[in-house]
Amino acid sequence: MEVFFLRLSALIALIPAALIVFRPAPRRDLVFWSVLAVALVGTLAWVYVRQSAGWSTGISTALWLTIAACLIIFALVSAITDNAWRLTPLLLPYLLVLAILATAWGQAPEKPLTGGAPLAWIGTHIAVSVATYALITLAAVGSLAAAMQQRAIKAKSRTAFSRMLPSVADSEKLVVRLLLASAIVLALGLLTGMATQFLETGHLVLFDHKTTFAFAVFAVLVILLFLHFRTGLRGRATTRAVLLAYLLLTLGYPGVKFVTDILLA
Repeated sequence: MEVFFLRLSALIALIPAALIVFRPAPRRDLVFWSVLAVALVGTLAWVYVRQSAGWSTGISTALWLTIAACLIIFALVSAITDNAWRLTPLLLPYLLVLAILATAWGQAPEKPLTGGAPLAWIGTHIAVSVATYALITLAAVGSLAAAMQQRAIKAKSRTAFSRMLPSVADSEKLVVRLLLASAIVLALGLLTGMATQFLETGHLVLFDHKTTFAFAVFAVLVILLFLHFRTGLRGRATTRAVLLAYLLLTLGYPGVKFVTDILLA
């Protein structure tokens, strides 16, 4: 029962951040940072309590780690850029939905972390993988914001919601930076994953579902960035490619865990 209330507290901590969009004049002020801090502290506290009993690899844990990583990176990006905080109306409600799913699936069986590689090395690989997923999540949200702004401009019907989002130019600039970071971190993730695989099995690569999707995402990112810097690719094509990368990574990370922990449990 105590564990349930701790998990529920983490979920409740995200609600103020998700509802901040309904403020009359949203801005990056003390209220914004306060609700973001509450969401982050609540999430990190639950992740710490959950993992202190032994590292688990189930779908609920994966979702909570994703939420925590997204909040950390979003806070950092919001602090160093002018308009990233404007993704709040899209990102925070999405993270709240993930938290609801993580809470609902909290009783799903979770397997302890196993493997022949050193624990510190495995932990590094997990941290890099989660950071990659969080970065691409933010890039996907930024691409969605740009697409919504383009549609509103084309239809000549700007709404109060669309005015909260960053401009098309700001969204695209942010997305490119996030994609660059994602490609670099994913490359590190692939290298650490290959090293971990070698330490455990003696093989550099075993093409299971997760590995295949990770390499596919890396290929999409490299091609997308090459086309952007070579030809100035942007707009709908970029949005679709980013969402494709996010879909592939979702299938390879929480998607596989959903199948094994929920559907096949």
